[in-house]
Amino acid sequence: MVNQSRLFLGSCFALITTAFSFSIRAGILPQLGTDFNLTAEQLGFINSMWFLGFPLAMIIGGLVYHSVGPKKIMMIAFVSHALGIILTIYSGGYTGLLISTFFIGLGNGCTEAACNPMIADAYSGTDMSKMLNRFHMWFPGGIVIGSLLSKFMTDAGMSWQAQIWLILIPTIIYAYLFWGQAFPKPKVEGVTSIGENLKAMATPLYIFMFLCMALTAISEFGPQQWTGLIMSKSGASPMLILALVTGLMAVIRFFAGPIVEKFDQTGVLLGSSIFAAIGIYLFSTQTGSMAYVAAIFFALGVALFWPNMVGFVAEKVPLSGALGMSIIGGVGMFSTAIFQPIIGSWIDDARAQKTAEGLTGDALELAAGQATLSTMVLFPAILIVAFTGLYFFMKTRKTA
Repeated sequence: MVNQSRLFLGSCFALITTAFSFSIRAGILPQLGTDFNLTAEQLGFINSMWFLGFPLAMIIGGLVYHSVGPKKIMMIAFVSHALGIILTIYSGGYTGLLISTFFIGLGNGCTEAACNPMIADAYSGTDMSKMLNRFHMWFPGGIVIGSLLSKFMTDAGMSWQAQIWLILIPTIIYAYLFWGQAFPKPKVEGVTSIGENLKAMATPLYIFMFLCMALTAISEFGPQQWTGLIMSKSGASPMLILALVTGLMAVIRFFAGPIVEKFDQTGVLLGSSIFAAIGIYLFSTQTGSMAYVAAIFFALGVALFWPNMVGFVAEKVPLSGALGMSIIGGVGMFSTAIFQPIIGSWIDDARAQKTAEGLTGDALELAAGQATLSTMVLFPAILIVAFTGLYFFMKTRKTA
């Protein structure tokens, strides 16, 4: 018999492991750089291993989900997480950190590949959307907890190794919760066939969502990666902005069930793009305490993007199966990785332009950063047009 609650709880602790690996590793970067005498470029390559392992495992996990099953994929996730944690602690230098971070990325990708379709199979209708949103709340929620723990431990003079050991706690908990459990069977006939999956993914609706996912992901992760750097010159605390955004995202995802039930995923995605555009625009124009208002609008916008893109595919393109959900998640991560250097080049260009205008110091950094954020408004602006079309298309299809 399938114990839905236990499987869901295990999934949440697996996602907390992902969030801890994201926030704690970010928190210890300065210590790693000092201890191993690493350049910023080398630290960047170490971080990129996290983003490389993640989509790779998601896509492979999606391909084999129905033949191998979620139980085995989560066993691989546990081994990858445990190996990544232990190898990080005993890495000894740059190469060891590259390998260990890649293993952690693989564990994170396996978690997404197994848990998204498993939750979709365990619940149906509006319950499925509600539980997918509640599952995904633990990424921002875990980042808040992990960031605070990392800051406390760093301030207390504790080693980076002690902080990495901390990631092992949720890892062991999810392994215990999944141990010996029965997993749900696919609820849509034909979904276990890769041929049927690919046929469903070749439809205009799936391709449209695939392209939109690239924009929703960068609308969320792009500004989040850069607002800390930009807002540090604006009179606002980057740490408070991060806590406000991720904390609000967690709360919104927890209470998302009735919102999705009332507006459907299409209405939620359209509303999210509008709030995201307002939030990024405010980031690009406001300073001081108004930056926190921008953070609220931004969180209202991006909180429901990821879970409802996955939920839309699960509900509206069901024959795409686990593979369809994994590919959607994978393109989101690849998009984030691809756009990061592009955004960096926008900052460099804006900095050169503002220098030519005579700005220097903090004023230069703030002006260049805000000019870049104003360009990033383009991402949710395109989504407003795309999701308006999707909203009316789905309404017409439902009526028909």
